[in-house]
Amino acid sequence: MTQAHLDKFGRPIVVVTGIGLVTSLGQGKAENWRRLTAGESGIHTITRFPIEGMRTSIAGTVDYLFEGRVPAPDLSEKLATLAMDEAITEAGVGTPGNFPGPLFAAVPPVELEWPERRELAQAVGHYPVTYRDLLKAAASGKFRDWHERFLFGSVAVHLADRFGTRGQPISLSTACASGATAIQLGVEAIRRGDTDVAISLGTDGSVHPEALIRFSLLSALSTANDKPEQASRPFAKDREGFVMAEGAAALVLESYEHAVARGAKILGVLEGCGEMADNFHRTRSSPDGRPIIGCVKNALDDAGITPDDVDYINAHGTSTPENDRMEYVGLKGVFGEEKLANIPISSNKSMIGHTLTAAGAIEAAVSLLTITNGRIPPTINYNIPDPTIPLDVVPNVARDAEVRRVISNSFGFGGQNVCLVVTGEPA
Repeated sequence: MTQAHLDKFGRPIVVVTGIGLVTSLGQGKAENWRRLTAGESGIHTITRFPIEGMRTSIAGTVDYLFEGRVPAPDLSEKLATLAMDEAITEAGVGTPGNFPGPLFAAVPPVELEWPERRELAQAVGHYPVTYRDLLKAAASGKFRDWHERFLFGSVAVHLADRFGTRGQPISLSTACASGATAIQLGVEAIRRGDTDVAISLGTDGSVHPEALIRFSLLSALSTANDKPEQASRPFAKDREGFVMAEGAAALVLESYEHAVARGAKILGVLEGCGEMADNFHRTRSSPDGRPIIGCVKNALDDAGITPDDVDYINAHGTSTPENDRMEYVGLKGVFGEEKLANIPISSNKSMIGHTLTAAGAIEAAVSLLTITNGRIPPTINYNIPDPTIPLDVVPNVARDAEVRRVISNSFGFGGQNVCLVVTGEPA
C-alpha cells in the first residue's frame, strides 16, 4: 500500500463507493435528495393499522412500498434489501449474490408483535405467552419459521445469504446510534486490514402499535396529529416530541487503494469515528454534556482535524425538548458559542422523522450527498426560534454552500453516542 493510500496516521483511507437509501420520502438516493432539498415532509397519518385511542397517530412509514401489515422484522429486511441492492449496484463491486466483504447490520430489536402473540396464545391455550412457549411450539413443528424469524440476527443472516457477503454477518443495536455504529465497525475492519471491502447498513421497519405506545408512555412522541407534516420541529421553541419513522441506508466501504485499483468512483471518505458511552440514565443525557462533548472530540481526533475544519453539522436533532437542548450544550462545549453560531447545522428528521436504528446510516448518507451536491438540506418547521439554542439551523429552505467536511451526530438512549466525520475525495 502506497503512502497516497494512507491517512495521516498511517491507516488505510476508507472511502464510500456506493450509497443506498429508502425513507418515508421515497426509494433511492436521487428521490430522497430531491425531496429533502425541496423541504418536503414524509410524515403522515398512519393507515397501516387502527389508530383509534392512540395519543400519537402519525409516523414516517413507507406505505408507498408495501400494502397492508408487514411484521417489523420482515419490513426491516425488505427495506435493507432495497438499500443494499442500490448501494452494491452503484459501487459495481463483486457479482450478483457474491459481495466480497463482510456485512455490518444495525437492526432493531426483534420481538413477537401483538398479532403473532394472539395467534401463539390460541395455539398454546393461554396468555400471556413467553419465549418458552414459542420454543415448545417450534419443537412440535408449529411456528418453526417464527422461531427463526424472531431471533435477533435473522435479518442480517437473510441479507448475508441473499447478497453473498463474507463471513458471519454482524448484527448490532446501539439504540438510535446503531446505523452510525455499523459504519464505524466497517471503517475499523478496513483500517485493521481485515478486509478491503465492507457493507454497513442501518434498517428499521418497526412502526407498530406496541412501539408507539411504549414511546408514548415515555412522553417522547409528538402528538401534533392534526398537522403531521409540521409535527417534527427540531430546535424550535415549540418542539414537543419526535416522530417515529421507517427507512434504511447502506454504504459500500472500501480501502482507497482497492477502490482506485478497480477504477471505482469515490463518493466520499469516512475520515473519523468517535464514540463515548454516557451511562447516566436509560433515556436522558448527562446534564453536563460531557459524553456528547467527548464523542465529538473523539471523532475529530480520529480524523486528525480541529473544529475549524468543519463546514456543516448533520444534527441528531430529534425534536424532543431535552435532546435538542443537550445536543446544543455538547456542541457548544466543542466549538464554542461564537463559532457554533456560524456553522450551519440541520436535522433531516424534520422531514423524514426519526428512523431509530437506521438514523445514523441514513444521515451519514445524506451528509455525503450534501458534500457532493454543495447544497445543505434545511430544518423545516422552524418557525419559532428557541432563544436558548442560538444555532443556524438552515431554517425551512435548503442552502447552496461549499461543504468540504461534515460531522454527523447520533446519540442514542442509554447514552450510546457516535459521531462520524465525512469528507470529499482524499487530498
